[in-house]
Amino acid sequence: MDKDINRIKVVLADKKRTNKWLAEQLGKDPATVSKWCTNSCQPTLETLMKIAKLLDVEIAELVRVY
Repeated sequence: MDKDINRIKVVLADKKRTNKWLAEQLGKDPATVSKWCTNSCQPTLETLMKIAKLLDVEIAELVRVY
C-alpha cells in the first residue's frame, strides 16, 4: 500500500500517547497497534471509534481523505 490510510501515529504523538498505551487501553497486542501505526494493516471501524473516544478526537482526524 503506497499511501497512509490512517493517522493514528500522528494523533498519538499529538496527544503524547504511545502505541503501548493504546494497546493496553484496547486490550490488543502491541504488535497489532504498531501495524496500524505503520499502515501495514487497518483497524476495524468499531476499533477506530474506540480509538477516537480514547484520544478524544473525531474519527475524521484518524483517517486520511483523498
